[in-house]
Amino acid sequence: VLHKFELQDDFSEFSESRVSGAKLNNFSRLEPTLHLLGVQFDQNVAHGIITEKPGAATKLLYQLYIALQRKKKSGLTGMEMQTMQPLTNLNLQNMKSDAFRERLKNLIPRQTDFNLMRVTYRFQEKHKHMKEDLARVHSEKFKRFQKLQEEQRCFKIEKQRISRRRQNEIMAQIQAAIIQIPKPTSNCTLKALEAQKMMKKKKEAEDVANEIKKFEALIKKDLQAKESASKTSLDTAGQTTTDLLNTYSDDDYIKKIQKRLEEDAFAREQREKRRRKLLMDQLIAHEAQEEAYREEQLIHRLMRQSQQERRIAVQLMHVRHEKEVLWQNRIVREKQYEERRLKEFQDALDREAALAKQAKIDFKEQILREKKVHEQIAVERAEALYKKHYSICAEILDQMLDLSTKVADYRMLTNNMIPYKLMHDWKELFFNGKPIYEQASIKPLPAKPSAEQLVELEKRDLLDSNDYEQYKNMVGEWALPEEMVDNLPPSNNCILGHVLHRLFEKSLPPHLESTAPEFPSFAVKGCLLGKTFSGKTTILKSLQKDFPIQILSIDTLVQEAIQAFHDNERVSEAPPIHKEDEEEALPVVQEESQGSQDPQKVFSAGPVSDEVDQLSAAIHCLFSQLTVRAQLGAKSEQLLKKGKSIPDMLLVDIMVNAINEIPADQGWVLDGFPMTLNQAQLLEETLTGHSRNLVEMERKKAQISTLVADPSTSKEVPPPSPAFDFVVLLDMSDISLLSRMNDVIAEEFSHKIAHEDINQHVAAENQDMHGDQNWRDQIHHRIIGFLDNWPLLEQWFSEPENILIKINAEVDKESLHQTVKEVFMIEIVKKKNKVEKELEEKEAKKKAAASLAEPPPPAPPPPPFEPEKEKEIHPQHEPSKTPIANGTPQSGSPKGKSPGGKTPLKKSPVSSTDISPTPVVPPPPKPGSEEWVYVDEPIPEELPSFLVPYWELIENSYINTVKTALRHLREYQKTVLAYLHEIRISFQEFLRRPDYKQDFVAQWQADFNSLPDDLWDDVETKAELHQRVNDLRDRLWDICDTQKEDAERERLDIINESWLQDSLGITINHFFSLMQAELNRFQDTKRLLQDYYRGMECKIPIDDNKRFTRIPLVQLDSKDILENQLRIPLVPRVSISPEAVTSKPKTKAILKGKIDYSLENVELNFEADEKLIMDTWQQASLAISHMVAAEIHQRLMEEEKENQPADPKEKPPQAGANKKGKKEPPQKKKADKKPKGKSPPTAEASPAIVTPEEIAEVEKKNELRLKIKEEHLAALQFEEKATQFRLELIKAKALAVLEDLVTKAVNVYKLLEKWLGERYLNEMASIEKLTEVARYHIETSTKIQNELYLSQEDFFINSDIKVFPDPPPPIRPPPVEKEENGTLTIEQLDNLRDQFLDMAPKGMIGNKAFTDILLDLVTLNLGTNNFPSSWMHLTLPELQELTSLLTVNTEFVDWRKFLLVTAMPWPIPLEEELLETLHKFKAVDEEQKGTITFEQYMQVGLWFTGDEDIKIPENPLEPLPFNRQEHLIEFFFRIFADYEKDPPQLDYTEMLLYFACHPDSVEGVYRALSVATGSHVFQEVETSIPIAGKTSSSTDVSPVEEFPELEENVAREEKELKEEREEREQKEEEIPENANSEKISLETLLKVFRGGSEAQDANRFGSHLKLENIYAESFIKTFQDLGAKNLEPIEVAVLLKHPFIQDLISNYSDYRIPDIKMILQRSEHVQGSDGESSPSRLTEEKK
Repeated sequence: VLHKFELQDDFSEFSESRVSGAKLNNFSRLEPTLHLLGVQFDQNVAHGIITEKPGAATKLLYQLYIALQRKKKSGLTGMEMQTMQPLTNLNLQNMKSDAFRERLKNLIPRQTDFNLMRVTYRFQEKHKHMKEDLARVHSEKFKRFQKLQEEQRCFKIEKQRISRRRQNEIMAQIQAAIIQIPKPTSNCTLKALEAQKMMKKKKEAEDVANEIKKFEALIKKDLQAKESASKTSLDTAGQTTTDLLNTYSDDDYIKKIQKRLEEDAFAREQREKRRRKLLMDQLIAHEAQEEAYREEQLIHRLMRQSQQERRIAVQLMHVRHEKEVLWQNRIVREKQYEERRLKEFQDALDREAALAKQAKIDFKEQILREKKVHEQIAVERAEALYKKHYSICAEILDQMLDLSTKVADYRMLTNNMIPYKLMHDWKELFFNGKPIYEQASIKPLPAKPSAEQLVELEKRDLLDSNDYEQYKNMVGEWALPEEMVDNLPPSNNCILGHVLHRLFEKSLPPHLESTAPEFPSFAVKGCLLGKTFSGKTTILKSLQKDFPIQILSIDTLVQEAIQAFHDNERVSEAPPIHKEDEEEALPVVQEESQGSQDPQKVFSAGPVSDEVDQLSAAIHCLFSQLTVRAQLGAKSEQLLKKGKSIPDMLLVDIMVNAINEIPADQGWVLDGFPMTLNQAQLLEETLTGHSRNLVEMERKKAQISTLVADPSTSKEVPPPSPAFDFVVLLDMSDISLLSRMNDVIAEEFSHKIAHEDINQHVAAENQDMHGDQNWRDQIHHRIIGFLDNWPLLEQWFSEPENILIKINAEVDKESLHQTVKEVFMIEIVKKKNKVEKELEEKEAKKKAAASLAEPPPPAPPPPPFEPEKEKEIHPQHEPSKTPIANGTPQSGSPKGKSPGGKTPLKKSPVSSTDISPTPVVPPPPKPGSEEWVYVDEPIPEELPSFLVPYWELIENSYINTVKTALRHLREYQKTVLAYLHEIRISFQEFLRRPDYKQDFVAQWQADFNSLPDDLWDDVETKAELHQRVNDLRDRLWDICDTQKEDAERERLDIINESWLQDSLGITINHFFSLMQAELNRFQDTKRLLQDYYRGMECKIPIDDNKRFTRIPLVQLDSKDILENQLRIPLVPRVSISPEAVTSKPKTKAILKGKIDYSLENVELNFEADEKLIMDTWQQASLAISHMVAAEIHQRLMEEEKENQPADPKEKPPQAGANKKGKKEPPQKKKADKKPKGKSPPTAEASPAIVTPEEIAEVEKKNELRLKIKEEHLAALQFEEKATQFRLELIKAKALAVLEDLVTKAVNVYKLLEKWLGERYLNEMASIEKLTEVARYHIETSTKIQNELYLSQEDFFINSDIKVFPDPPPPIRPPPVEKEENGTLTIEQLDNLRDQFLDMAPKGMIGNKAFTDILLDLVTLNLGTNNFPSSWMHLTLPELQELTSLLTVNTEFVDWRKFLLVTAMPWPIPLEEELLETLHKFKAVDEEQKGTITFEQYMQVGLWFTGDEDIKIPENPLEPLPFNRQEHLIEFFFRIFADYEKDPPQLDYTEMLLYFACHPDSVEGVYRALSVATGSHVFQEVETSIPIAGKTSSSTDVSPVEEFPELEENVAREEKELKEEREEREQKEEEIPENANSEKISLETLLKVFRGGSEAQDANRFGSHLKLENIYAESFIKTFQDLGAKNLEPIEVAVLLKHPFIQDLISNYSDYRIPDIKMILQRSEHVQGSDGESSPSRLTEEKK
């Protein structure tokens, strides 16, 4: 970008590499240019771009865009911008660039480091990948080991399971062999005994319970009986008895008994239990003993009895086991055999499956490749089609734009009134695709015109043809006027047409018409087309089974023809055509025959066919005895052996030969033929005998109109019937076709694999691959060939008679077969109906012909049929007349009616009413009518040989002359429009020519404004000024009058130019040329008719020595002025209406009233032109009439000579005929079948003269002669009438064109006059406006400051231009700083800084000396203004107190700190702001020197900016407010910069150490440590308590009681300190773990605690030297205590924990900001009080 703006001359030195050197080179070269443009670019920006920091490059580009826009507006180049900079800035910029380059070196890592890092990273990645690979390999080994262990464990388990199973089987067999001994019965078992015992116990328990229940029931009964007895016997007993009864009741007794019984029962039960247990034990022991004894006895018995049996059983078991092992071994062996056989079979299947799978994969890949190739071809075709359509649309759009711009151009030329003719011509060009604008000039047409000139010639011919058609048919511009419509002559001379037809028939050979068969065949003829693999052959095979048709395939036929040639097939043999399938055809023949679909092969067949003809001629004698098929096969084989394709003609001959051998009543269908349009044309021409192209050419020729036509011979050519009854297209997409091809090949492949041996398959596969590859290679060419040829074939089969049927072939086979079958059945029915209809029409024609043969021949045809026949037949011609129609358009009537049909329209109603009542006998027919029988006598043979070329010459000359004249008229119309437009434009420019009115106005305004101010109100002066205005107005009027006179002269010169006369003369000459063409045509036609009829009468043609009549043209030379004025008069404006004649004097009077004499001359000259045209027309008309009269007179003279006796009787009728020929040609010419006019007298007189006694031969001769004469004269009168009408039309058109031209010119002249008058009036009105403005300023006595502008017809006051300047605005005074609240101004601070710098350049002054300096400045302040007024009242004790606040180490005062304190208020920075500022300074300091210049300092800035909201005062006399902060930033640089260096250098670290001061001294020390180390240093927790105590004690010193105004400040400071302590405590809580990890050196520590720089100004003081040494020794000891033996840097956290450092921080007060405002406020308070306040002053001093 910078190079394009010519700012980077070293653009070629830039590198596109990404190495470090390239980065350093690029950014170093960029930096000066960017600084020159003012774009901020330092190492931070460069580092951000290198590290791809988000937004860095975008920000730089935006700044660059703004700077470049600013440079573009200023228009300065890079060199100009450099030279405009001051020299100091240039040097500074060079230093900055060097510093930037050095810092950029530090920022950009070296390329070796970068490469090393990249190599390290690559090896780390490689190491990581290797570790991953090792881990993966280890895991895989472990998994394999685990899997192996698992398999071994499973194998062992399975082995144990099998052995256990076998052991169990053996044990089961042994157990089965052992004899089972039955067990003892269940009663003797232990469980049975226990059950019996339980049953006994239950039974005993039930018995005891029943007995207890019975006993209780008996007791209850006894008690009830006793109660009832006592109640009845002792009713009177007393209390004693009841007590006795209660005391000695039976309840206790019963209870005791029950208890005893229960105890007895329990004891008995226990005894029973013990007894039972004992018995049970004995019984169990006894039973066990018995059981053991019994079992022992049983075992002994069994052992003795079955020992032999057991041995036998064991032997049997062994034998059985051996047998089972043998059986198992046999089974295993059989299984092994079976597994081996299965494995071999499976291996074979797997091999076949693998082969099939591989083949399938290959097929799929092949399919994909085929589809990709096809898609690519389809994309290319689509792209080509798109380009074609795009070019067509672009061409159409260009033509539309051309048409629009052309219309817009002519709207300007014609004032939005475009003529109809121009628009019509443009539309014709647009619709025919011709360019509207002229491509090249064709006036000097070269011998070899260019393409553009050929296009222009085509355009001219097209427009000429359209103009000629309009002229011939009298439409458009040549439409008939209303007065001529009623006299319209017949459009065609039928007699002349018949004569020409006879002549042309004699000169041309007879035309053979094709004969159709008498009985059409019912057989169906068709063809089935489609792409390769669309299923044509398959469908036709299935169709052949259902219908008796023959299927003809061109491949099979070519093979059969070649085979017939090989078999030497003779004419006698002629074997029938055998049906062979397409699949059995030879591949080579298929290639060659199908390859003919390729259009390049097809259209290159022309020379091949010639060779075929030569070959066939050479071997004709050898192969004459062969059949036609064998001969065609021989030709095909010769071509195929040469590697050429079979031409279309030979293919068609083979196909037609096969069709001819099929019986006539059997249908046939062609399989995939024809494949190209040429084949279809040749096949149709061969089968039908008609060439559709020739028929179309004849039809087009017949449609070309000629001058005359013979309506009786023109017949409509019926279109030939097509060769096919139907054409079926199997439509299929290319993708489906490719898929089907691959499916077929795959199916054949799999079929062969299934039926071939595996070993043979590998050998056969290579052979089949060639055939498949052949198909694959051809398929795309075949598809492309079909797609290229099908649109033409589709149009061929659809145009005359739509026989095309499309069927979707992307369906299954059965559906497609059914669809084709239905279509075939429909076509069979259609063919049958068509043939039956043709037979019916033939029968009807025969019957009609038989019925017509019965009545007598003279009967005319029925009248209603004739007009229809005429209407149908008239516009067209017979094919035999085609040679006539080459260049001779027909002059037919506009409505296309025959002459006979026009008679009733043109007959007057009077004549029709007069004659209509008495039509009894039909009059004889008129010559030229349909009833007229033409004389067709033989003519000499040599007559057509010169009359036919003569008529062609007549037609061509007439047409060319008319076209040329019309072309000149058309082109001259454009010239007229352009000239009139040029007149208007040039006159407008003439009116706008410059005048000098503005100069006079400017001079008058200057004189007017130069008038002295004291004369403005003087009356005489005003009168003088008014007089000057009048003089100016008169002078301007004179200028306007002169301009008007010049314009009128210019208009008269335009009117008096000879252009209009020349234009009228040229136009008249073009119309005279048209009249001459009509006259020549009439004379030539008259001579041709004369020669023809004299030849028919066997007379010698008359040698006509008379010259042709010529119409004189207007002379355009200006040699003879008087003759020129007569022949080419001036053009006036004339109206054609009859009222114009009477209104002419009035118009002239009006013109005279307007003083416009020039247009009278134009009008008079136009009348002369009208008279000239009328005279010429009358001359031409009289010449034609005289020629016709002379011809009639000559005929009469010849008749008189031949028939002397019949002379007196024939003369009067001929005279009447002559009169009628002159005066009543319409009645003679327009006789119809119902004529109402009188017949010619000659036709009546001739039969009256003949007497019955004369010989029949003489009578016949006389009749023939009279008929010839009548026909000849009628034809001549036809021509005369038509020519007279044409001449009258040309005359009317010429008058209209001349009138239009004159009208246009007069309108333009009047428009010029209107423009002239309007301009004069506008100029006068503008002068009046100027006068009014001038008089107003004179009366108001004011100067005209804005320019008065008067030019042309415009007047206005130009407010943009002032004649004298405005008074200059007042200059605003510079800003002045005011004293506020005892704050020192910047100027006072600078004065103090200069004084202190002179005394102590290093910054340290002794206490006493500093106090003396301040006292001198305060006491001697009068006139010096070193301090503000509030400092004037400071006493010595107050100054000493001020000095004590600023004292450093009890000896010295730092005057820089003093200036900082006195310069307050300024924003005290936070620690983060200090560190941020420090980092900015370090970033600017590229060389890391620790110092910066003033420009770098201002570029970085401080933590506050000088941008304050300054309100600009409205009063321009008031100064702007003073921006103190901006000046403070500059002042701080002046305080701390070292001015001994050039340029001054600022130690930014030292400056920021001063700004680290804080009201809290401890906080100030930590801030200073942060600045020194460059990072945040956190305070230790232990130091917070003493700091707080100290600060509180220091704040308590202030005398709050005596100075209440200080109370708020102290309270505020206490509050701030408290907040800071809280913040500090909060921060201490948030101290991170790795805080204070930065390292600090001894030098940095001495710099913070002023150990190394304070003694330089006062080295004479030994105490300070001692103090400095103490600090250094203490720090060295501290470092050594902390482990730094060599005094290397140690961590800040470790250092801060040392007690000496903690004590130093808590007691070091140099970083505390003293509050001197308190002293100033106190002094002001004391000064403000009375003189009695001296005691308080003393107390203050003591304090």
